[in-house]
Amino acid sequence: MDQSASIIITSALVFYSIGVWSERISGELKKWHLAFFVLGLICDTWGTGLMFEFVGGMTFDIHGISGLIAILLMLVHAIWAAVVLAKKDEKAIKSFHKFSVVVWFIWLIPYFSPMFFAMAG
Repeated sequence: MDQSASIIITSALVFYSIGVWSERISGELKKWHLAFFVLGLICDTWGTGLMFEFVGGMTFDIHGISGLIAILLMLVHAIWAAVVLAKKDEKAIKSFHKFSVVVWFIWLIPYFSPMFFAMAG
């Protein structure tokens, strides 16, 4: 696999993790968290596109399907965060981290699945 795709996907992990876990620790959604969600989404989409080019298109296995689901969830997550911040809904701002952590954990499935499949042989 092209090394740049791995670097970009790992950047997605870093950006997304910073956004999700800093939001969780602070206990409320802030604009800069949204910026990190979007950076993670951009890097994940970009890196995934590079990987698709490398393998000749999307693979319809656990990794490919879970990766597509993860990108869609990240997109919904970012849009919902933007809506919550725009509406200034204090209750949603304080509880948004629950959704963020769920999306982050789901995102880890396609991130780590190639490693697990490689170890399994």
